[in-house]
Amino acid sequence: MNAKTSWFQKHSLLGYFLLAYAISWTVGIPLALIAQGKLNWQFPFQVHYLYAYGPMLSAFIMTGLTKGWPGIVDIFRRLFKWQMRPAWWLIAFSPLIGYAVVVIVLRLIQGTWVDLSLLGEVNFLPNLGAGALFLWIFTYGIGEEIGWRGYALPRLQARMNALSATLVLGVLWALWHLPIFFYLFEPAIAVGWFFGLMSGAILFTWLYNSTDGSLLAVALWHGAFNFITASAAGEGLGAAIMSTLVMVWAVALVFIYKPANLSRREKQVIS
Repeated sequence: MNAKTSWFQKHSLLGYFLLAYAISWTVGIPLALIAQGKLNWQFPFQVHYLYAYGPMLSAFIMTGLTKGWPGIVDIFRRLFKWQMRPAWWLIAFSPLIGYAVVVIVLRLIQGTWVDLSLLGEVNFLPNLGAGALFLWIFTYGIGEEIGWRGYALPRLQARMNALSATLVLGVLWALWHLPIFFYLFEPAIAVGWFFGLMSGAILFTWLYNSTDGSLLAVALWHGAFNFITASAAGEGLGAAIMSTLVMVWAVALVFIYKPANLSRREKQVIS
């Protein structure tokens, strides 16, 4: 083992987060500077979707440096871990199911149906229809979750209980989004968005640990949730209801499953 490999072994989490930020911010910072009028580049805003791959690429690089090919193969094993009980498949797609219920409730309250064609509207791209779901799964679903839950979470859980690991990861995950607030997100939503993201982090830990480390389950949930809330159809009351449900769900998970594992199963760890 040479000195460089030894450093990465000892500081694998630090190296992971620094590299994830660096890769994503290479995309995000130019977009932010252009949007703020500080940079006069012809930089297409469609590359925003490449921002999602920073955590994934960092996970592959750091795993290759510290675990070699067996570690990379293990990432793919967890990504394609599809053999789950039917209930977990329903939970993986629960944002779609929950939104269908919200749509019906809003119809009863407001007397009009939500325009579901708006679900295909995404930032910087034409309306993709149902294809927007696949866009979100294969960018911010898989791109983020291979990193956050596939690499960082099990290593953090090896050092602390599941809730503490989740809160640490949640804060670092939130900071990773910082450039996006300068070209896409409204700063006014920051506080509510942060609590929603932390709630989502708790839910992801529960889902990841409960499925014995299925990255597929968390990537599908993440993509499905973005498909709803990041679209024009998910704006306003619908998005508020969905976010509130996630927060209530997260609080319930902590009380039911306790901080040690946030699951009936043992927490997933990688040393």
